[in-house]
Amino acid sequence: MPSNREVVQIHIGQAGIQIANACWELYCLEHAIQPDGILYAGYHKNRTDDSYNAFFSISGAGKAVPRVVMVDLEPTVIDEIRTGHYRQLFHPEQLLTGKEDAANNFARGYYSIGREMIDLALDRTRKVVDDCNSLQGFIIFRAFGGGTGSGFTSLFLERMGMDYGKKSKLEFAVYPAPRISPVIVEPYNAVLTTHGCIENEDVCFIMDNEAVYDILARNLDVPRPTYTNLNRLLGQVVSAVTASLRFEGAVNVDLVEFQTNLVPYPRIHFPLITYAPFVPATKAYHEQLSVAQLTNSCFEPANQMVKCDPRNGKYMSCCLLYRGDVTPTDVNNAITNIKQKRSIMFVDWSPTGFKVGINYQPPTTVPGGDLARVQRAVTMLSNTTAIKETWQRILHKYNLMYAKRSFVHHYVGEGMEESEFQDAREDLTALVLDYKEVDSD
Repeated sequence: MPSNREVVQIHIGQAGIQIANACWELYCLEHAIQPDGILYAGYHKNRTDDSYNAFFSISGAGKAVPRVVMVDLEPTVIDEIRTGHYRQLFHPEQLLTGKEDAANNFARGYYSIGREMIDLALDRTRKVVDDCNSLQGFIIFRAFGGGTGSGFTSLFLERMGMDYGKKSKLEFAVYPAPRISPVIVEPYNAVLTTHGCIENEDVCFIMDNEAVYDILARNLDVPRPTYTNLNRLLGQVVSAVTASLRFEGAVNVDLVEFQTNLVPYPRIHFPLITYAPFVPATKAYHEQLSVAQLTNSCFEPANQMVKCDPRNGKYMSCCLLYRGDVTPTDVNNAITNIKQKRSIMFVDWSPTGFKVGINYQPPTTVPGGDLARVQRAVTMLSNTTAIKETWQRILHKYNLMYAKRSFVHHYVGEGMEESEFQDAREDLTALVLDYKEVDSD
């Protein structure tokens, strides 16, 4: 077991920090760590493994301290953690708050207010990194639509590129949904932050709230979901992505392997997330959930965490991460089965198309969560050209607003050049064209 491959997680803005709540709750359950950071003696007494080392460092007092940095430009969301159930888990210095909000404005997060926080955030990150023996990379959580999530992350990634150029930087981002949007200037922020980050991150896994709401309503019988429900599902995905850094398995996958296998060209690094099985406790007893069924359900548009139809595009690469009671032969049979299907198309230049990870640790369920306890699960990360639909959708909204120059004065007033709006639009138009080119035979 690689005991020295650490991952530092960075949560930025309100969405990132609310995801942190769900993720760290899950990690603590997976590694039998109590909310105050003390290891459960009954579980750890007879074990010599230090699988939690990837995410937690052990302090001098024998407490587990998460390798994490949380940054928000306003205090209210992080204050909930400071007073919440897990308040004793996190190192107080790793929770960074500013005084003034970015107010959904990319320019405030990137130029005016973000600049005051950036040095402190980088300094705290450096301290957490210094604590690692052999850092594998960073996982960053944020939303595209907010001011801190879009603006501050762009600035942060830019500066991180200078300090940690060779380390992999993975990102889990909440993407603007097609029909529901909590922010009016979301198209501006999303396009500007994509333009700012596309050169500085290695892989960006995207999910949108609308797709996850549909999953919760349709598969998990949660008619009125809260953000906690959404974040817990995302927590399971992140846990699966990092499972092989922490637990034993037949085929281990580390962070750099995602990049190597999922990103055919540096700019085309926006894979879709799909998870299976989405089974509520009420139905779990009636489901068989074989490896073949799980693999097939990964290719159903209904299980994707982004609203786009994979039948309109071609797959460039798929990464299937299995957890639990899975044997390599089951997986090979399931994949052979998938390749014979006409409806699932791969690009001509990718003959193999699949990267597989197998891990023996079944997914842990959160008490009171929506997912039932299952013996095996699979997470699929797939780089498909169908994602260009979502980029075209956001570009269309951006062009409608920018044609009238509405809301632009807020951005220019914070020190942004108006030419940056055009640059960002051109960059995204080029990205859509890149996807089209990859798609063409």
